[in-house]
Amino acid sequence: MEEITARHDGVSIVARVEGEGPDVLLLHGWPDTGSLWDEVATGLVDAGHRVIVPDLRGCGRSDKPTDVADYQMHLLVGDALRVLDAAGSTRAAVVGHDWGAALAWALATFSPERVRALVAISVGHPTSFRAGGIAQQMRSWYTLLFGYEGVGERFLRFNDHEVLRRWFAHPRASEVVAELERDGQLSSHLNWYRANLPPDAFLSPPPVLPPLAVPALGVWSSGDRALTEEQMIESARYCGAGFTYVRLEGLGHWIPLEAPDEVTKVLTSFRPLSR
Repeated sequence: MEEITARHDGVSIVARVEGEGPDVLLLHGWPDTGSLWDEVATGLVDAGHRVIVPDLRGCGRSDKPTDVADYQMHLLVGDALRVLDAAGSTRAAVVGHDWGAALAWALATFSPERVRALVAISVGHPTSFRAGGIAQQMRSWYTLLFGYEGVGERFLRFNDHEVLRRWFAHPRASEVVAELERDGQLSSHLNWYRANLPPDAFLSPPPVLPPLAVPALGVWSSGDRALTEEQMIESARYCGAGFTYVRLEGLGHWIPLEAPDEVTKVLTSFRPLSR
């Protein structure tokens, strides 16, 4: 295993690189770090892939800017491209979960020459997600609190981080809470929401994006409290190179932690990922 550091817009992004074979970039979401992918990464390496696993901007070992504007999506896309450059990867399959999936959609949309295939876990295409109607908005209620500086932090800390421990039921809640309370990460993680999904987004029209030009796979789990199945299924409307859908039964939101072997099997069965 090798540790690399990519630099973009004055921000350093730390990533680990492991294995040999076709490149797979693994992008975590909130409130995780690259460790979300530990078991999936091992499975992909064993299956003959090289994995590139960053701690994204504001998270883990990477730099944590304090300004909300430093977390705009175009900067996050630039970070991902610089990570690929630092790893010596000209083209990779991109797999994202949660905010990592949102980033993966944006990366594949605006830099398709660097993306061999896209796998979005839990979060569908940005237009599909934002067009999800009242059903998705009701599940996204907590993001309204996340959008306000100080309020989101207090909400997450309330009653010993009860939201993460009980409502979201994060499988590694104690570990995640300890990480979030280190180096200002509780706020830097929330800046992803504040920069890209502010409260007024609930009343704004969905983004209009070019059709996705790479093959895509969407994965959703039936126990996800935060995301509807429709916002994933409807992603097919925005995928010009094909969209495959996999529904996983009985799993919650943190699919890579709850069922890493099943996720690895789904990924390695998606033929465009290995091309």
